[in-house]
Amino acid sequence: MCDTLIATKLATTNNIAIFGKNSDRPPNESQHIAYFPAAQHPAGSSLKCTYIEIPQVEKTNAVLLSKPFWMWGAEMGVNEHGLVIGNEAVFSKIPANKKPAMLGMDMLRAALERAVTAREALQVIIDLLEEFGQGGNCTYGEKLYYHNSFIIANAEDAWVLETVDKQWAARQIKDVYSISNCLTIKDQWDMASPDLVELAVKKGFSKSRQSFDLAKDYSDFLFTNFGKGRNRRATTFSVLGEQKGKVSLEAMMSTLRHHNAENFDPQNSVTEVAVCMHAGFGPIRVSQTTASMVVYLDKNNPIIFATGTSAPCTSIFKPFWMDAASSLNLGPAPTHRTDSSLYWTHEKLHRATLLNYPERIKTYAAERDEMEKRFIQGALKLQSASAKTRADFTDQCLTESLAAEAEWLKRVKLVPARKTFLYSLAWNGFNKKAGMRG
Repeated sequence: MCDTLIATKLATTNNIAIFGKNSDRPPNESQHIAYFPAAQHPAGSSLKCTYIEIPQVEKTNAVLLSKPFWMWGAEMGVNEHGLVIGNEAVFSKIPANKKPAMLGMDMLRAALERAVTAREALQVIIDLLEEFGQGGNCTYGEKLYYHNSFIIANAEDAWVLETVDKQWAARQIKDVYSISNCLTIKDQWDMASPDLVELAVKKGFSKSRQSFDLAKDYSDFLFTNFGKGRNRRATTFSVLGEQKGKVSLEAMMSTLRHHNAENFDPQNSVTEVAVCMHAGFGPIRVSQTTASMVVYLDKNNPIIFATGTSAPCTSIFKPFWMDAASSLNLGPAPTHRTDSSLYWTHEKLHRATLLNYPERIKTYAAERDEMEKRFIQGALKLQSASAKTRADFTDQCLTESLAAEAEWLKRVKLVPARKTFLYSLAWNGFNKKAGMRG
């Protein structure tokens, strides 16, 4: 479960588009920031995606991705041309394909590697979808199958693409838009697969062509409703709408940290889910936000602000640049077990905070905001600096944030824990599987 947002240049404070996404995955399905340089490939070579092989292209772009450790694809990412894509799981009356095919995350990465513009990326995904289909288990250690939707954007253009099996519809975004774990395109689109409407009528999803509504007619009941994607999408779309014309980096980050109550406590409910997702007991709360990304789509030099860690409310957005990423030491790639990676180092703080969230988050939230503000201001000031200077600043931010989180963990543990039975039962299970203590 995820939430992806875009404010085009028409909706921001300074006419520079801003993208944001929370990637929600199982708590132990670690995610990491990974850089892959541009490359040339031999004619006739193939590409091994997560499950299947497809023909490789002659040249691939450099990409910076936030990706679950086990798959080839990514939940979100940026390429060297300032193109950004985020995807969402969506659920339909047409069952998702369980046979190995391309994951939505595979199509996302392939589009970033192969396209320059948003419109080109849209076509790459459509072509891959129609030729190879989407399918296969979409998560690690569990079974989950779904269709995909995407927001695709750069400095000048943005699109939403929603798919059901090999059917699809796409709409150009004018100012603000958000997607979640639900179909959102209704009866207006700029492009669509030829038999999108006819199939819905043929299967009895829609009474007629004239009454067709993609979001209503193709959506399933169970996952779409109990995952509360519509509720979360209503929240993000409303927040962006209210801020139209004044969306900023700080506002986008704040939206990704949105909880549904001022005195939020993840232990208080087994059904409550929010934009900033926290796992808990039961089938509705099996996911948490495992990574977050905000991209400042400056056409001259985009800045990627990524956490590389879970729960943006307990994390810090650090700045990255595509042309300065190749020299970075992003640390070891994580696995499903606790280790020395950035993801699992942060999990100590995150999971400790959850043991008394209302009181423990207070011990460092203000410092988190102050540090992040300095990172943002510092990154903006360095837009014209050399790639090495900007890479050094990224390294400095990573080092400073790690040191701060280590200190915050000590501080958090001084606040008494509060454990409820069902919440503790759930997290004891997550921790045991990860090899992490309490």
